[in-house]
Amino acid sequence: MRRRHALAALALLARPARAQPGWPARPVRMIVPFPPGQATDLMARLLADQLTPRLGQPCLVDNRSGGAGLPGMEMIAKAPPDGYTLGMASSGPLSINPAVMARLPYDVERDFAPVALVFTTPLVVVVNPNAGIASLPGLVAKARAAPRAIDYASGGPGSSLHLAAEGFCQRAGIQLNHIPYRGSAPAMADLIAGNVGLMFDSLASALPHVQAGRIRALGVTSPARMLQMPDVPTVAEAAGLPGFEMLGWAGLVAPAGTPAPVVGRLAEEVLALVRGEAMAARIAELGATAAPLGPEEFGTYIRSELVKFTAVARAADVRLD
Repeated sequence: MRRRHALAALALLARPARAQPGWPARPVRMIVPFPPGQATDLMARLLADQLTPRLGQPCLVDNRSGGAGLPGMEMIAKAPPDGYTLGMASSGPLSINPAVMARLPYDVERDFAPVALVFTTPLVVVVNPNAGIASLPGLVAKARAAPRAIDYASGGPGSSLHLAAEGFCQRAGIQLNHIPYRGSAPAMADLIAGNVGLMFDSLASALPHVQAGRIRALGVTSPARMLQMPDVPTVAEAAGLPGFEMLGWAGLVAPAGTPAPVVGRLAEEVLALVRGEAMAARIAELGATAAPLGPEEFGTYIRSELVKFTAVARAADVRLD
């Protein structure tokens, strides 16, 4: 009798973790661990607008920025796993932070349930037109002739811009001098002013400056050329580095323990949107590429990116602790 009562009590405690009938029955919150206007935020708002009619409930974006995305990610990890709190998370919090920080307030494998990858976006190698660097082979040749004589800017130590540049240096067998800034915007301002000659930046951020002639694009870090600048070669083809690829990306995650039927429904709706022509076109306008992957594939992708960034960070001795 006592055993039956104990099992019944455990069953009652477990009920909140099950799929709720008629989910969603109230608004769904999507936490973005970045400020408004950042690429992941823009994609989250695009996705939330399209999910609202499909779910039959408002999908509201909640920006929780600061601290390299740590506060926002911790909120997602600690939210009730009931399907009403989601997160739009990117490569930084999910695959770069664990590679460069020994202590995090969340564990990527333990605390999150991948739902769907939404987009990828390459970085682009850009130079000041007066830097005397006309191509990636020219950059490699100059760097080999004078190690660490060429400065490059980044949005900060341990950022995707920093690790992409270090990954390029490691593959090309060269050494550049890192000049970190507090964000990519001041780094770009100094690049345009000629105070620094080189930078890896996101395609979306750099594209207007390239089109205006303020900076010159030498290569994109995607596996194929981008529709937004088809005349710019990939880093792999221009520098002779087969397989070189460094992408930014973001996708939808939920707190670990979110019921499988809820994750499945979310994945179904998100993938249907991202695979649609209208959504893919809008993502391309924002300087990215639609990249629909379901829960299992997205989880595998997160782990593979963590392996890649960890290898680059260790080789370059990049730690943020």
